[in-house]
Amino acid sequence: MGARIVGGYATSHVPAIGVAMDTGKTEEDYWKPVFKGYEFSRKWIEDLKPDVAIVVYNDHATAFSLEIIPTFALGCAAQYIPADEGWGARPVPVVEGHPDLAWHMAQSIILDEFDLTIVNEMEVDHGLTVPLSLAFGQPEAWPCPVIPLAVNVVQYPPPTGNRCLNLGKAIRKAVESFDEDLRVVIFGTGGMSHQLQAERAGLINADFDNAFLDKLIADPKAAAAISHVEYLREAGSEGIELVMWLVMRGALGDDVTLRHRHYHVPASNTAVGHLVLEPVE
Repeated sequence: MGARIVGGYATSHVPAIGVAMDTGKTEEDYWKPVFKGYEFSRKWIEDLKPDVAIVVYNDHATAFSLEIIPTFALGCAAQYIPADEGWGARPVPVVEGHPDLAWHMAQSIILDEFDLTIVNEMEVDHGLTVPLSLAFGQPEAWPCPVIPLAVNVVQYPPPTGNRCLNLGKAIRKAVESFDEDLRVVIFGTGGMSHQLQAERAGLINADFDNAFLDKLIADPKAAAAISHVEYLREAGSEGIELVMWLVMRGALGDDVTLRHRHYHVPASNTAVGHLVLEPVE
């Protein structure tokens, strides 16, 4: 049996969530409802025992800046060091990669006419490490190798939702053509509605967020049709991060089983959303 995608894990990657975990605040009244929503998925992924995690996230001017802006950047390195984002690196393990699968993905996806940037050295910031902490807790070492896939949602123009959904389909094809027996989980991270600057700083739109979750589960083509302008208007300037959830959804195939759904407002100045999905074989 070859490699296969066995689950999808979508979550916000709010930096303050990492701070709360690192400083032992998860049981405080403010944070407890956030983390309670991850208890099911912590047990789910522990039981699933994935061999590899593909984490779709966005870099926050750590590995990339305005000098170099790849639309899709695939990490093919053997390991990735947690980045210092201005207050010291998070006290989390070094992220071990899976170069064999990553290079196979690069070949398959590029030959499927997606222009990936191949990255052989990259520090990873909270966009990647916070989801890992939510999923796996605070271990001495992450329980499986990780393949980072960074998506530009910082500098206009970001990719469309439809392009991200189709990239997910290409990832599924790539994984399934790898002849090693691997159980792969794919993470879609970022969002939900939030805006960090200007007159609408602090914007949260729970109605839009929950409608997006409904579409993502049952009608991903409708979710993929949401325009950049609609994300900006309804979900704030950073709501565009939700296109990364569409990469995850595309990799799961047409039909999915919803295993868990969680939504909480607020965490820091954003909404927190979380889904656990499994492909229907």
